[in-house]
Amino acid sequence: MEWTLITVIGPILFALVLGWAMLHNRRSRAEIRRTEEATRLRREEEDREAKAREGG
Repeated sequence: MEWTLITVIGPILFALVLGWAMLHNRRSRAEIRRTEEATRLRREEEDREAKAREGG
């Protein structure tokens, strides 16, 4: 009886917790846009620094 509960309720509980975590771990579009913009600016800065080192 105990093993039946574990093998039936365990996976159901795991799926519920996994689904909840996936739903609450999403980022907003604004947050994604902000991250992409910061990444683009950082790469441009690194490129400028690399060109300055090569040229100087």
